[in-house]
Amino acid sequence: MDDAASAPPVRRSARVRAPELAGKGGWLNTGGAAYTLAGLRGRVVLLDFWTFCCVNCLHVVDELRELEERHRDTLVVIGVHSPKFPHEAEHAAVADAVERYAVAHPVLDDPELTTWTQYAVRAWPTLVVVDPEGYVVATYSGEGHVPEIERLVTELEAEHAAKGTLRRGDLPYAPPEPEPTVLRFPGKVLRLPSGTFLVTDTTRHQVAELAEDGETVLRRFGSGERGLVDGPPARARFQEPQGLALLPDGAVVVADTVNHALRRLDPESGEVTTLAGTGSPWRPGDPTDGPAREVRMSSPWDVVRWRDKVWIAMAGIHQLWSYDPAAGTVAREAGTGGEQLVDGPAKEALFAQPSGLAVTAEGLWVADSESSALRLLDTDGQVRTAVGAGLFAFGYRDGPADGALLQHPLGVTALPDGSLAVCDTYNQALRRYDPATGEVTTLAGDLREPSGAVVVGEDVVVVESARHRLTRLRLPAEVLGPRTDTERSVTGVAVGPVRLDVVFTPPPGQKLDTRDGPATRLLVSASPPELLRSGEGAGSDLSRALETDPAVGQGVLHVVATAAACDADPGVPHPACHVHRREWRLPVRPDAGGTDRLVLELSGADGPGPASGQAPYPSL
Repeated sequence: MDDAASAPPVRRSARVRAPELAGKGGWLNTGGAAYTLAGLRGRVVLLDFWTFCCVNCLHVVDELRELEERHRDTLVVIGVHSPKFPHEAEHAAVADAVERYAVAHPVLDDPELTTWTQYAVRAWPTLVVVDPEGYVVATYSGEGHVPEIERLVTELEAEHAAKGTLRRGDLPYAPPEPEPTVLRFPGKVLRLPSGTFLVTDTTRHQVAELAEDGETVLRRFGSGERGLVDGPPARARFQEPQGLALLPDGAVVVADTVNHALRRLDPESGEVTTLAGTGSPWRPGDPTDGPAREVRMSSPWDVVRWRDKVWIAMAGIHQLWSYDPAAGTVAREAGTGGEQLVDGPAKEALFAQPSGLAVTAEGLWVADSESSALRLLDTDGQVRTAVGAGLFAFGYRDGPADGALLQHPLGVTALPDGSLAVCDTYNQALRRYDPATGEVTTLAGDLREPSGAVVVGEDVVVVESARHRLTRLRLPAEVLGPRTDTERSVTGVAVGPVRLDVVFTPPPGQKLDTRDGPATRLLVSASPPELLRSGEGAGSDLSRALETDPAVGQGVLHVVATAAACDADPGVPHPACHVHRREWRLPVRPDAGGTDRLVLELSGADGPGPASGQAPYPSL
């Protein structure tokens, strides 16, 4: 911060009596107390008008942390939550946001903008300074004003101490106790080649590796303390990380959002290093191109590999950047920095807080959250809008894309058929946009603030951020597209007897359900049917003796395996049960030198159990 003693006095506005604080949603972080300006007389009060969708507001929340600490006995910061989106007017969502972003001061929930109107606020974020006698002395819009505010606070402390109107002492801060959950407000998810999941455990400032069940924690990377520290897993530090992208060498790029940096995580060793960013936020006039470790960034929210670079959703300044691993440089690729929805050539287009990225053959898709839009940077360098109409055009409407509505989407995922799954965060839904038809539909509802997703076989695994978990959903048949996940090159199999073994291991905490008979089923057929002399048909054993006919030549074995498993806790009288199912198409050719054993793995994470409210799995 600047030296207040040597700086000129801060220019103040004409003193106006500060309106009293009122908000229908009540107070958070006060232990149930309701504060008034009259009751705070004698303190310097800083009102922070914010809304949790706004990345610039989140920047201010972070900027204020040190100011609050340095002046904790004279300064009272009060957040006045003033919503833009309907979802932000829900008190539970505000409470979640206060915990999610570690807001460490009292917050007034003002869903009807009562206090916002009384103070004539017109923009997010806005900061208002009230002196110890209850008068407004300064108002600031936007971020980056903390150095001047600190000088003003220091002046007011000295002035009112001399007048005898300054009252010192800590204000009680009483946050609610967080629930004990495995994840806490997770952000994005990545599936590793091993089949496990990496998830950014955002509020805990860590990256977690989960088993294939999407629940069991295998490892954590990061100490859990805020900071920008490289090193091994227990020593490294992140700050509210979000996006993840896999590099060709197996390392993972992490969008370390509040550190304004890109980090490299080695899943093998757990070592964390910094790739790009300085740890300080970008400010107007700073460069947007240059050596990666020397250029400041602004809230990178998501990352994805495209065209041999890592592309970055630079949410804080409404742009798309790239990081070139080979050259060690960053560059602005799209967006002027203005916040709006404007299409056109990449560097002339305008975005509004891009927060999710996905790649298809058409180009780079962007979940543009503040414009409630789905945008495309195509392969010719043009930006166009697929869904969305502007900063204040939001809602929930399926149908033709030109009339469809989203509400602050934070994630987008490519689906097997070339369509896109959109994490429609504030509508609590997973939506689908099909470029071939121009239609928007709903894949799933009742998802609490979905923020990212990944396709796993026939399923999509969604980050339910406000439910603190991953949720697995089955994709409809029409979006699965051509079956490529089970196609294999031609395998030479022995002429005559061949052993087929399907290996199934129940996930941790489950066991095979044999209460009503066999828990497994195996169905084998061939194209052409003459390929198999014996072994076709259905049975309950996951091993089968096959015999091939060399006279047929090349063909395809069709294998379908199913296993039923139930939760293994003996103390639960009616355990939840789950069906695990997988299909294979195995091109084979009988050959005298071919293998006499085929081994297939039916993973315990391949199929979900029934969703809440659905009937149990059918009998086998």
